[in-house]
Amino acid sequence: MENIETSKSWEKARNICIVKTLAKLGHFPSRKTEKEAWFLSPLRSETQASFSVSLHKNLWYDFGIGKGGSIIDLIMEMKSCTVKEALEYLINDMTKLSFRPPKTEDRLRRTEIRILDVEAIYLQGLIDYLKSRNIPLEVGNNYCKQIWYHCKGKRYFAIGVQNHLEGWELRNKYFKNSSSPKTFSLFENDSKQLLITEGMFDFLSLATIDEGLVQSSDCIILNSLAFIKRIETLIPKYERVLLYLDNDPAGKKATASLLNQFDNTIDCSDFYSGYVDLNEKLINEGSWKKGENLKRKISG
Repeated sequence: MENIETSKSWEKARNICIVKTLAKLGHFPSRKTEKEAWFLSPLRSETQASFSVSLHKNLWYDFGIGKGGSIIDLIMEMKSCTVKEALEYLINDMTKLSFRPPKTEDRLRRTEIRILDVEAIYLQGLIDYLKSRNIPLEVGNNYCKQIWYHCKGKRYFAIGVQNHLEGWELRNKYFKNSSSPKTFSLFENDSKQLLITEGMFDFLSLATIDEGLVQSSDCIILNSLAFIKRIETLIPKYERVLLYLDNDPAGKKATASLLNQFDNTIDCSDFYSGYVDLNEKLINEGSWKKGENLKRKISG
């Protein structure tokens, strides 16, 4: 009888909404797409969201540790507890936190980002934002655009980098967003050398430190570690692949995986040792011109 009751409780608990439960525990999405909500992982420390929750299946996956599952699995991981203890924790919230897949029309109306205009960066707010990240406006305009977009009934502007499927990664001082389809960005310069960075500002930092290196190489911005698998087929065609991924557990794991798979890959994260990423080091170097010492190291 106890096993039957436990089984019933387990089935009911699986219908508790992961997103609502995470909100109750103080974790909120960094961004949402039509299908997924992306969080900074509640299971480990990270600076870029790689913890995904399916808004249709009510399942989670942490790309940094390669684990996923139901809300029960998540509570077991977060609380280091047994199935029974996880069910006891969840039982009181079964009704108010129940999972209901969003209706298609409502979901699209709430989350769709519609690009309105693409132009050179001139708004002072975006120029100041670049400056706060120690990126010169000239570098920003070489690789980015000023994007006006519509979302949730309002009009916004952001710095944008286009991905190779013509979606946009969007950043301003207050928001981090993206339009569909989401994937990696690729800059091709007919080179035998490939540079791989994790995010937009890592790439812009590299262009600030050594624009010659960037302009003489093909470059990939992953835009999320979730897209590592998508770029693996491109790596063998290059003579040398320089990796500038984050100095956090997820970034180190991704770097180690690529180093193990491909003999032409080189880990360049030592150049910003002691910092999470290239942009953090560039900011802490002070003026972007003070990055000349980095320039010699990377070019050498």
